[in-house]
Amino acid sequence: EVRVAGAGALGLSCALALADAGCAVTVYDPAQEGQNASGVAAGMLAPVFETVLDAGSAGNFDLLSAARDLWPALAQRAGIGIDRTGAVAVGSPTWLAAVADGVEALGLPATELSGAPLRALTPAVAARFSRGIGTPEDWWLDPRSALRALRAAAGAAGVSFVAAPAAGRGSAAWLVVATGASRGLAQEVPELTGLTPIKGQILRYGEMGAAGPCLRGEGVYAAPAGDGLAIGATMESGRDDTRVDPQALDPLVRAGLDLFPGLRGATFTVSAGVRAATADGLPMVGAAGDPWTLLAVGARRNGWLLAPLVAKLVTAQVTGADPGPYARRLDPARFRTC
Repeated sequence: EVRVAGAGALGLSCALALADAGCAVTVYDPAQEGQNASGVAAGMLAPVFETVLDAGSAGNFDLLSAARDLWPALAQRAGIGIDRTGAVAVGSPTWLAAVADGVEALGLPATELSGAPLRALTPAVAARFSRGIGTPEDWWLDPRSALRALRAAAGAAGVSFVAAPAAGRGSAAWLVVATGASRGLAQEVPELTGLTPIKGQILRYGEMGAAGPCLRGEGVYAAPAGDGLAIGATMESGRDDTRVDPQALDPLVRAGLDLFPGLRGATFTVSAGVRAATADGLPMVGAAGDPWTLLAVGARRNGWLLAPLVAKLVTAQVTGADPGPYARRLDPARFRTC
């Protein structure tokens, strides 16, 4: 019997994998379906540009890429659609050169796009961007529909759901803590106090078509979604509220207009979520101080990307299987001082 605390991307992926392994799984989460950081996300499965553009992900391309490679099987199992159109970076010549160097440093080709090929992929991007760097290695999914699909697949596999917080492990053999930035279980799981909350706000333009590659700019991304185009995201470290903050949004709005001048005057909605981050940017996955309590938290901005890898490691811990080569790098013990 396993209790899973949290019904985001990590919690639901773990629940489904554990149920498939023969466990009796109950998921506890007081939030309404999709009202979590996983629902307020872009859904990018982007090991290349995350490694190149995000300092918090630098040096972890092998791990992020391995997680991405697990997605086709999970998508087929849960009925989740994945778009493999790829991703394109546009920006100043100096910035693009640095992006190309970063991609090539990973041992991958930095595909240069210009003229008609670039316009065919990104017809709405500002005319001043005449060059881009593309990669087919970065994919995306629609996070809200993916959450619904994961929940449905888990339910069909026998997972039960309780709309309340998990009050510890109780009588269950195992507790999997996938509560994001919440510290509701910190008394039982003190490792949660080491997480830093990061507030992220995303703009959604419902009038824009939800097709094509993800676009990466200087300090901004544009990702297709089921309800339009997502422009994101702010990274407000230390903030754990979900209030819309117009002042923090202003730079994001300007960056979005810089990419897509046609958005000027268009209506957008704002979503805010709170992610959790560890000191080294990688999640804690594995045994807490209590060996029967497993952590699956702190994925920062790569929760969706890492979900199948996290589920694999958690399930291996519960079933006694080989967790593979990345368990040690994600082990919560790396933060223990004694």
